[in-house]
Amino acid sequence: MKTRILLSGIAFAAMTAAVPASAAELRFACYQDGVECDAWAEAFKTFEAENAGTTVVVDIVPYKSIVEGLPLQLASGEGPDLARVTDLGGLARYMLDVTPHVSDAARIEEQYGRTLAWTRVNSPDDKGIYAIMDQQTATGPFINTTLFEQAGVAIPGKGATYAEWAAAAKEVAEKTQTPYAVAMDRTGHRFAGPAISYGAKYFDADGNPITVDDGYRAFAEQFVAWNNDGTVAKEVWAGAGGATYQDAAKEFTNGSLVMYISGSWQIGRFGRDVGDAFDWQAVPAPCGPGGCTGIPGGAAIAAFKHTKAPEEAGKLLEFISREDVQAKVLARTKNIPANQALQVKGIEYQNATDAEKAALTTFANALADFSPVAFQFQGYKNNRAIMNATVTRITQAIVGESTLDEALARIDTDVKEAVAAAK
Repeated sequence: MKTRILLSGIAFAAMTAAVPASAAELRFACYQDGVECDAWAEAFKTFEAENAGTTVVVDIVPYKSIVEGLPLQLASGEGPDLARVTDLGGLARYMLDVTPHVSDAARIEEQYGRTLAWTRVNSPDDKGIYAIMDQQTATGPFINTTLFEQAGVAIPGKGATYAEWAAAAKEVAEKTQTPYAVAMDRTGHRFAGPAISYGAKYFDADGNPITVDDGYRAFAEQFVAWNNDGTVAKEVWAGAGGATYQDAAKEFTNGSLVMYISGSWQIGRFGRDVGDAFDWQAVPAPCGPGGCTGIPGGAAIAAFKHTKAPEEAGKLLEFISREDVQAKVLARTKNIPANQALQVKGIEYQNATDAEKAALTTFANALADFSPVAFQFQGYKNNRAIMNATVTRITQAIVGESTLDEALARIDTDVKEAVAAAK
């Protein structure tokens, strides 16, 4: 098993073009946030031992190459046999259905069905297996436990509402003189979890985006009000224009924020940057009239139609999907499993602090209760149109550039125009 580190999209393109895959060699373009590619390279030694004559070459590439370079290669019918990707809906048209090449499609469906749906976007009857998740993410809150203890305020339990959490965080901030009570990443992706919890459906019965309904409006009204009364850190959303992303991770790690609505990908960063400065934890998603949900996401390994080794690619994806393989890789990468059996059993993470382990468990357990609408939203191939419109227009309402009614009307218009343009 070979591993190469490629430093640019140009090198990536040149490498994959210069060495075409044979029937016994699979090229895997892999980006990593931490050690994901290294962990898979190690795991593939077992695959090669079990499948004599097939080798896997792991090309470690920058994420920018996956986002910008890979789609261009695939559009021209070139590129690696497999790649680690995040734009599942956008790249689905290039992916290979490996169902004919796996021995137990029913098992894969049982363990990964909810995320397999994110690649089944080109036909309403599609039941294909195109990609296997190796990193599940989930949105949700973190809290500074030390500040709650210093303030003598009880931490709301599972099932607590957004209103209860906001009141508790604001009380903690006031009693401890902490600058910010609550902050939420400036992105429509993070907004969607609370909105669905307030009853937003996002789609009609035919799967078409409706965006602004009573539930969406209810959370938008609450969120704008919280920004303007000081409950939510207004600087996060009001500090940028357009659809620019902004987080509040720095404010959380330096102890100036009580409650931070972000997601599981922050766990490693908090474990590293907070250290022993204060105690922190992940908590279950707060509830609204429509439920208690975050939004799922993550990365997956996909096979592509142009491969000259479809049977071997199918066998590799089935290997990647195995519970024992996923458990070993995820223990090293500190990622949440998409495999539903592992979500229940949990992962014995290596070299993780108690706080990191507890946070990973909290998010993994939460995924099982996420709303079906949350999975539908994540799998919608034009979801970025919804997210961008949400950020741009809700911000205008927060800063007073428009009324909330005007902002909501513009969101629907923006989404309809963007979807029409995509078609």
